[in-house]
Amino acid sequence: MTSYEPRDPATDRLLAPGNAALVIIDYQQVQLDSLQSHPREQIIEKVVWLAQTGIDFGLPIVLSTVNVATGRNGDTIPRLKSVLQGIASYDRTAINAWEDQQFRDAVKSTGRKKLILAALWTEACLTFPTLDAIAEGFEIYPVVDAVAGTSLDAHNAALRRVEQAGAHPTSVTQIICELQRDWNRGATVKAFLRDLFASHAFPQY
Repeated sequence: MTSYEPRDPATDRLLAPGNAALVIIDYQQVQLDSLQSHPREQIIEKVVWLAQTGIDFGLPIVLSTVNVATGRNGDTIPRLKSVLQGIASYDRTAINAWEDQQFRDAVKSTGRKKLILAALWTEACLTFPTLDAIAEGFEIYPVVDAVAGTSLDAHNAALRRVEQAGAHPTSVTQIICELQRDWNRGATVKAFLRDLFASHAFPQY
């Protein structure tokens, strides 16, 4: 076995625990109830899985909601919130989270330029901050299987738009493998197996 030492996160072109942050926006019941591009339960499973991965690999996590304080919307759904216990949540009125100062300050305070991003809907709350963050020098990784829109056409068009702007589409499985990178990294290998294979090839984990 001749694995290299982990790369310097500052120069690593891939996602790593030391260079990425996880941003989760607007996983609230109203948004979930309006999804038409993908089954709601599928999206819930994927974003909960993604959040657990962020916790397991020690990523800085920025969580945001819209219109909770105004009473127009409920909080983050309980299944996701239970995984993110202790994580601060930034409530907004802006559809584009990047136009909320507390949210943007929270993202910048992570010190990470690679942002793994999941948001509802794809065509609004994912697209708008993605375009603005890219313009400010961030690398954005939309998690395509954890996001959804009000129609399949809207979802697909939004992903094309952000990719054309320079975003790097990814998936929950790809993120887990990219963060682990090497089976020899024992500190996270059990969490890696649980996150990736718990209901698949390795049920003993």
